[in-house]
Amino acid sequence: MSITLKGKEVLVIGSGKSGVAAVKLLERIGALPVLYDDNYNLSEQKIRERLPDGVKCRIILGELADDILKTAALAVVSPGVKPEASAMMRIRERQIPVWGEIELGYRLGRGRIAAITGTNGKTTTTALVGEIMKGYFASVYVVGNIGNPYTDIVSETLDDSVIVAEISSFQLETVTEFTPAVSAILNITPDHLDRHGTMACYVKLKEKIAANQGPDSVCVLNYENDYTRDFGARCPAGTVYFSALRELEHGYFLSGEEICYRAGGKTEKLLNIHEMKLKGLCNVENVMAAIAVSTAMGVPMESILATVRSFKAVEHRIEYVAEKNGVDYYNDSKGTNPDAAVQGIKAMTRPTVLLAGGYDKGSDYNEWMEACAGKVKALILIGDTRLQIAACAFAHGIDNVLLAESFPEALEKCREQAEPGDAVLLSPACASFGMFPNFEVRGNCFKEYVLSLADQLPTA
Repeated sequence: MSITLKGKEVLVIGSGKSGVAAVKLLERIGALPVLYDDNYNLSEQKIRERLPDGVKCRIILGELADDILKTAALAVVSPGVKPEASAMMRIRERQIPVWGEIELGYRLGRGRIAAITGTNGKTTTTALVGEIMKGYFASVYVVGNIGNPYTDIVSETLDDSVIVAEISSFQLETVTEFTPAVSAILNITPDHLDRHGTMACYVKLKEKIAANQGPDSVCVLNYENDYTRDFGARCPAGTVYFSALRELEHGYFLSGEEICYRAGGKTEKLLNIHEMKLKGLCNVENVMAAIAVSTAMGVPMESILATVRSFKAVEHRIEYVAEKNGVDYYNDSKGTNPDAAVQGIKAMTRPTVLLAGGYDKGSDYNEWMEACAGKVKALILIGDTRLQIAACAFAHGIDNVLLAESFPEALEKCREQAEPGDAVLLSPACASFGMFPNFEVRGNCFKEYVLSLADQLPTA
């Protein structure tokens, strides 16, 4: 559907970072944005403070009046807005076109896009691909779920720009024409079922990242994930697989300690994993995916590998914080689902005090607790899920489980349980909502606490 937005009223749903960026872009192109948020506790003044100087859009809070729906040519929805929200249902009833902020950025921007999704690993992979692109191309932007709205950079893009986009399932709900040159689905495991309802729906959303691609474009897929491997047979793009568990006839794979590429019967060793600063098998997968995406985008292998060797872990993903009193502290606040938390605990090489729990997304914790058994010496639990996780832990033979009512209390319990030679790992397997606005704040609180700990001198 083609829509001319100049002079047209566009309803922007959600006043967060994505909504503000969309409003700014819409005004720049001559559209008439109306910013709406159903939160009665917000004030127009507070929202105006988020908007750039000179932005004059109308702001509506609370109830969405019918007159707005009668005149809106388009609705742009922020990813945090649920499809079943009252405003969204009324918008669909009136058959008003709905775009997400990603779709708006794509329609109005220029350049080639490398788009990355997956239940886990997408932030690390996106950040790595972004650095690889910056090392070779002149005009590169890293956007999307990684924290930078696509619409913020649209006006700066050129025909030869490269946009590296981390795309979540929430964002994929509202794409229609979005077409990356290269896409990647790193893995699909149960997550966000509280929003998407069924695993089938969640999988279908993840696959939308490649829906508009053709045979001349590329989709990078994980051979070791049942969902992504099966998708390869019906993917509209050309497919490239990677595997950390077996040698592939065609694609990227781990052989011993070497990342290799095989095509046409010829195998090339690319990188020894000990040359990487990233640790853990999950990061080997992320690196293989990043190499595959970057190669498909036209970056020479020599340039790709130079960046891989120097790249450090992203903040909040198995991030080493400090050593205090002989205890290593790791921040894995971005481990917001059980599969991500499995990777966090697998990366630990010491007896581990694990801090976990939070908002309930309807997850199953059995596989995670299986990975923790024999490795976790103490489990400290917080949030709505603490009793559910505790019961699962007991069923898997983890007996030293402590419940905390607050994050500060949990941190103190971690300190008390840890001994020299141990590790303390924040890897919640749950979202942060209810205690924190996002996983970044949760991770930063953890790091602030760790860095505040005094190193105790040994007594005589």
